[in-house]
Amino acid sequence: MLISPAYAQAAGAADPTGGIMGLLPIVLMFVVLWFLMIRPQMKRAKEHKSMVEALAKGDEVVTQGGVAGRIVKVSDNFITVELAPNVEVAVQRQAVSTVLPKGTLKAL
Repeated sequence: MLISPAYAQAAGAADPTGGIMGLLPIVLMFVVLWFLMIRPQMKRAKEHKSMVEALAKGDEVVTQGGVAGRIVKVSDNFITVELAPNVEVAVQRQAVSTVLPKGTLKAL
């Protein structure tokens, strides 16, 4: 015939390090992911949390929406930001992205 018959081969001995060596790339990828993505994100979140907790009256801030102003009132969850003379807006504390150096907003 044109096709020769296939015969089963005997199974070779199992490699004792095969299971561990198979998991090594997965573990290595997780370690790289941890140091390049997860750890810096946790550090940034911790810094933001401490910055939000330290907000005080008179601080000049920029919100995540890009609104800049001076804090005139601080409560547990909200702060009141003065954008211009007699223009005040209530903002969630978590919405503050940056605290500016004193004197940055001279127009207020």
